[in-house]
Amino acid sequence: MSVGVSTSAPLLPASDTNTVTSTFSLVDYVVFVLLLVLSLAIGLYHAFHGWGRHTVGQLLMADRKMSCLPVALSLLATFQSAVAILGVPSEIYRFGTQYWFLGCCYFLGLLIPAHIFIPVFYRLHLTSAYEYLELRFNKAVRVCGTVTFIFQMVIYMGVVLYAPSLALNAVTGFDLWLSVLTLGVVCTVYTALGGLKAVIWTDVFQTLVMFLGQLVVIIVGSVKVGGLGHVWKVASQHGRISGIVLDPDPFVRHTFWTLAFGGVFMMLSLYGVNQAQVQRYLSSRTEKAAVLSCYAVFPCQQLVLCMSCLIGLVMFVYYQEYPMSTQQAQAAPDQFVLYFVMDLLKDLPGLPGLFVACLFSGSLSTISSAFNSLATVTMEDLIRPWFPQFSEVQAIMLSRILAFGYGLLCLGMAYISSQMGPVLQAALSIFGMVGGPLLGLFCLGMFFPCANPSGAIVGLLAGLIMAFWIGIGSIVTNMASGMAPSPPNISSFSLPSNLTSVTMTTLMPSTTLSKPTGLQRLYSLSYLWYSAHNSTTVIVVGLIVSLLTGGMRGRTLNPRTIYPVLPKLIALLPLSCQKRFHCISYSQDLSVDTATFPEKMSNGMLKNRDKEVMAVPEESSAHQGNSPTFILQETSL
Repeated sequence: MSVGVSTSAPLLPASDTNTVTSTFSLVDYVVFVLLLVLSLAIGLYHAFHGWGRHTVGQLLMADRKMSCLPVALSLLATFQSAVAILGVPSEIYRFGTQYWFLGCCYFLGLLIPAHIFIPVFYRLHLTSAYEYLELRFNKAVRVCGTVTFIFQMVIYMGVVLYAPSLALNAVTGFDLWLSVLTLGVVCTVYTALGGLKAVIWTDVFQTLVMFLGQLVVIIVGSVKVGGLGHVWKVASQHGRISGIVLDPDPFVRHTFWTLAFGGVFMMLSLYGVNQAQVQRYLSSRTEKAAVLSCYAVFPCQQLVLCMSCLIGLVMFVYYQEYPMSTQQAQAAPDQFVLYFVMDLLKDLPGLPGLFVACLFSGSLSTISSAFNSLATVTMEDLIRPWFPQFSEVQAIMLSRILAFGYGLLCLGMAYISSQMGPVLQAALSIFGMVGGPLLGLFCLGMFFPCANPSGAIVGLLAGLIMAFWIGIGSIVTNMASGMAPSPPNISSFSLPSNLTSVTMTTLMPSTTLSKPTGLQRLYSLSYLWYSAHNSTTVIVVGLIVSLLTGGMRGRTLNPRTIYPVLPKLIALLPLSCQKRFHCISYSQDLSVDTATFPEKMSNGMLKNRDKEVMAVPEESSAHQGNSPTFILQETSL
């Protein structure tokens, strides 16, 4: 089946997809089917191991007993989607290695979650990241955050399932809807039955397959063109090795500042507050293991980025020596990698199948994470608070039904994606727009004790409006000018899902005929600054509204939901300087072991909202120079 719609989205072919240059051999099909069978077997093993003795905690949180390494590899697998495997090499092939500097943002993008978000979330014993919003603000803010996340993921699920299947169909003739249906069914079965533990361990296997598939392409390709040294030399001669561009203009698509610092906000929306990633942190057996898993992702991400960029360079040099056919030259950018792999490995039976297994491993890991996180937030945020009387058996059954339901919804969204045509890029853009406002909402609550529920809700709405205004405005502007429906400065959309980071390569180059002015100038903001711009909007608007509505006066503030930024900064100063500052410190509360808190505070408060723990300063220390001592009190709600 082919879809004859031309668009800049990387998902739709720009050439005649009925013309097929290569086909799978029997060995390739065996390798591909083996991936699906092993993934299903791993998932079913964890599903039926201890069947009948499962609890909701085991199903949704892997019983909070996962070790560091599998959690780290699962975090990486969620980040590395099938579209990224296709998109990053294509970006390097077309525009050079400037994108490689994105690796600079990984350090801060993982260091901040490891030392700020993980300690706060882990010590509150959360199941859903959006439980935090109720602890910090109220139930209305929690529901708003949950609904926003569900909208984001539902828009995304069908696209990430449909995209690689369509590209594979265009290049190899692999049946489109058979691959869509197979992926959807396999993911749904092992995610619904096995829960988070099955998802994490299948992610580990799929990560290894992704590494192996990409490594094979790099080795075979570099050997065929004369080695990696020759690859680098030829790429340099053709201007594909980029230097450091220090242009501070945020409207330039890729500069060092945009990639290294704008990318930090993108990483924070992925690894700091995204439910799929937070759920993995919280499944760790200890807080230290959760932090170490976040650290372990850093070298793995650097390795994945290097491999993807090397594939792009090898592909460029290969096509300098073996020019593309007319059909390949007219193809959409997302198809370049698959054409290259089929050309490169066609005489080596089984290796094309291995790369396709690598590609679909990315899809399986991303989609299964989506199913599991959606089932979790729906159960914990939208059902349990209103129906606390559910028994353990009923809750387990309902959780599995939700995962199955989201699996079916994913297949339905894949069909809708096939009918969307040019609107498909808008759907992808909508997914990317939501990450920034959600990041801003969590930062507003965590770093600003004066923020109140009214400020949180209005700030979130303002951030979403700003995100949709700039994102949709850029698409409409380009459509009106006769260009493809994507922002003119964008060659990749990083979509914060469980998804993590998904790089969507577009067809249009980064240059335009004339420099935009007015609103069009705003619409050309680099996509890597989207998260920073939208999250800042949420914080600024939220603070203004909070101050206008009286802040937290008369409201209960749970000190464990606040990260003490100012006290932490003051602690870095000399002792003589510290004594000059008289500020309230929440660090003592944050460092207290959760066991010292009543169970209703750490976990059950959301289920039994009859009492709440609040911190009030002791009168004897409230007016002294030192930070006041806090007393924990129970108050009826």
